[in-house]
Amino acid sequence: MTERAVPILLSRDLRETLEFYERLGFENRGAPPEEWQYLIIGRGEAELHFTESPDVDPFTTASMCYLFVDDARGLYELWAGLVEPDPSTGSRITAPVDTDYGMREFAVVDRNGNLVRVGSAI
Repeated sequence: MTERAVPILLSRDLRETLEFYERLGFENRGAPPEEWQYLIIGRGEAELHFTESPDVDPFTTASMCYLFVDDARGLYELWAGLVEPDPSTGSRITAPVDTDYGMREFAVVDRNGNLVRVGSAI
């Protein structure tokens, strides 16, 4: 049996959220956001879900998840030029670090305040 978990993150504006993550190579795997008021996106094996929550404050962590990838540094290099810091929403990307628990990690904060930590084994 295969088991998996999918995080459900918060979004003030599902269309804006879709556009943010499409720049990072994710694709919409569900209905248009306006149809369901819900968003399902994926990139390779990774899948994220978003539910609409117009009152989300982007300057607080709305929700968070961890994406395990094969090459965190390579993915950071790809995404670093695509996530521009936005002082009006707090959106940003942080450089990778090697942890004492054997992972290389970086983080993306989206325009909703969601923290997406990305890591691979060193």
